[in-house]
Amino acid sequence: SLVVPSQHCSNCLIHLGRSISACGAMSQYSVNRRQRHMVTRYLVWLTLFLSLTSLQLAHGKDYYDVLKVSKGASDAQLKRAYRKLALQYHPDKVKASEREAASKKFADINHAYEVLSDSEKRRIYDRYGEEGLKQNEGRGGGGGGPQDIFAQFFGGGFGFGGREEEEEQTPRGHDVRVTLELSLKDLYLGASLKVVRDKNVIKPASGTRECKCRQKMVTRQLGPGMFQQYTTQECERCPNVQYAREEEHLTVQVDPGMRDGQEISFFEQGEPIVDGDPGDLKFVVVTAPDSRFDRRGSDLYYNQTITLVDALVGFNKQVEHLDGHAVPLQTQGVTRPGQVVVIKGEGMPVHDSTHKGDLYVTYTVTFPASLSASQKESVSALFPAETAYHEEL
Repeated sequence: SLVVPSQHCSNCLIHLGRSISACGAMSQYSVNRRQRHMVTRYLVWLTLFLSLTSLQLAHGKDYYDVLKVSKGASDAQLKRAYRKLALQYHPDKVKASEREAASKKFADINHAYEVLSDSEKRRIYDRYGEEGLKQNEGRGGGGGGPQDIFAQFFGGGFGFGGREEEEEQTPRGHDVRVTLELSLKDLYLGASLKVVRDKNVIKPASGTRECKCRQKMVTRQLGPGMFQQYTTQECERCPNVQYAREEEHLTVQVDPGMRDGQEISFFEQGEPIVDGDPGDLKFVVVTAPDSRFDRRGSDLYYNQTITLVDALVGFNKQVEHLDGHAVPLQTQGVTRPGQVVVIKGEGMPVHDSTHKGDLYVTYTVTFPASLSASQKESVSALFPAETAYHEEL
């Protein structure tokens, strides 16, 4: 704690936050103006720090992350992101075994869109987080359920034969997939990686161009009772554009327990297309080989080499895990070559869960290259030939 010497006597100390003096009755609880100012400033900074900390902790769920959009996403981007995710996670579009998890995800997607598509709710959320939004809704806010929002997009049914099919399809650029090789440690702990990407962007150019072209059916009368139908293309004139290269800095968030083949998506950060929506940028997780551990699903496999003496009389060892903590390996009995021991809860984290897999330790026993005559006699005396000790090794 910060300690300030008192000006009243040489052996007096005033502790900030307590204002207690040891100078006797005359100077007890006395603080000059400068010291009071320092105390006040210290308490103001402490209050501000605690307020900011509590605000950060109260921010709650990240709705932008739920919809896979940036914080500055436009209304059009929010709509496209919602449409894509709502169709992907609708409970009627997944297997029965996945329906419970999909229903929860579907509800989160709808709630995130309900908040971010409302300018007032979005303003409150951006400033005060989820807790501030809940307090505001408690005063009379609220909204429709997941199916109500879904129906606004796709009609009263599930979107088959409804509004989705009637809408004109917008061209979409290609998705860009990038292999992201990660160490086993990064996948165990999670990681935040900075990535620099050189990508195509659409920039304004001089002149105009044909755009929004569509086919129109034309009927022409050739004579009495004679008509001809044909299609013609109609286009509008739009400002010209051109492709350019641009450097972009991204932060890729790797969650603990992610597996090979999982994708980390950035909405509309893929290849752009003129008069259309950009594709997505997707980082595909690939695990780099590890010198000590082998991953199989959520379990880890480790090979421990022990001496013949350790195998016979027991041992007490430790193995350093991926995050640095020590995992004890010990036994008081005989260990056979190739014996496997399972240590519960010491495997990889299960993605989006609080559970962990198991650690499988396989023991390899090293034998001496040769024995002297006296050593052979000692071993023979310890293990008579008629005793089936070899079954224990």
